[in-house]
Amino acid sequence: MKILLLQDRLRGGGTERQTVFLSRAFAARGHAVSLLTFRPGGTLTTELAGSAVVLRALQPFDTGLDWFAPGLVGAARAAAPDIILCMGRMANCRAGQLQSALPQAAVVATVRTGKSLPWLYRRSLRTAHHVIANSEFARRTLVAPEGAAEHCTVIPNALLHSTLLDGGPSSPPNDDSREALAPAPATADRPPVLLNVAQFRPEKNQRELLGIAATLPRGLPWKLAFVGDGPTRPACERQAAALGLTDRVAFHGWQADPTPFYRTAAIAVLTSQRESLPNFLVEAQCAGLPVVSYAVGGAGECFHEGVTGYLIPAGDHARFTQTLAGLLSQPERRATMAAASQAWARVQFAPDRQIEAHLTLFERLL
Repeated sequence: MKILLLQDRLRGGGTERQTVFLSRAFAARGHAVSLLTFRPGGTLTTELAGSAVVLRALQPFDTGLDWFAPGLVGAARAAAPDIILCMGRMANCRAGQLQSALPQAAVVATVRTGKSLPWLYRRSLRTAHHVIANSEFARRTLVAPEGAAEHCTVIPNALLHSTLLDGGPSSPPNDDSREALAPAPATADRPPVLLNVAQFRPEKNQRELLGIAATLPRGLPWKLAFVGDGPTRPACERQAAALGLTDRVAFHGWQADPTPFYRTAAIAVLTSQRESLPNFLVEAQCAGLPVVSYAVGGAGECFHEGVTGYLIPAGDHARFTQTLAGLLSQPERRATMAAASQAWARVQFAPDRQIEAHLTLFERLL
């Protein structure tokens, strides 16, 4: 097959990581793959080095405009694709236009967000040949209202950091690998670490997580590690200082591979206001972390409630604090949940499984 992927820019977000992952995977399976971006450059561009993926940007220089896609239809026609896979908000706004301009191609729109969608995006869901949602929540709340549920397939995000898997992307964990990947036990000198890996944007709501951390019992040992960057980080750093948490909270910035932070953490925590299927919770469980998350979007589809983690009603600070305090004070309980998390997530979100799901769908569409 000739597969064209469309993305506004290869920044370091979860959708962009999935774009690079799928591009490389399709090419490795022998398909002719092109990746067309609106803007040139981006953090993840270097990850395509050495692959067979043909990368091209529409803007001759970076205008800073995510939506500006000069010559998009002409570039798509030149690629002569069988499949066009639109990734990200701006690209999906153009899916309907591309389907009209290239009726011989199967244009596949995607929904990987918990945010409300602009009109052009919603129209694309109705006019594209098919839609892929990464969670049942996204299919139910964003795709179905546009009358597109019947031509929508749910394919969860794949685990992207191969170092969290042992023996290949689809290998089940064995006793040795589980021991190797299990987080290091907490000690008096190294208290349990609460981990949050996400971009610093308003909807990721790290400010609320800081507020919750400040209400944990003072005598309880813990640390809070943030991995990520973005516009709300400075405000969160000021808030941590104002709450007197400077000695307990660390801001590590964006990391190309956050695996070392998963390995030294005890619990994954998420207080986002909007999510579809959080990559962070998938990766955390594959690394052997129980999770505590607000019940937003498709977060609940990432784990087994009460077995691999706990789902907290959004905004319920008291329950979030109580749940965290219970886990922090019971290392044996954390260890039991960690083993269950790893065993389940490393099979459910294995990369080979997601790659095959995409390619099987593409073949059916053609």
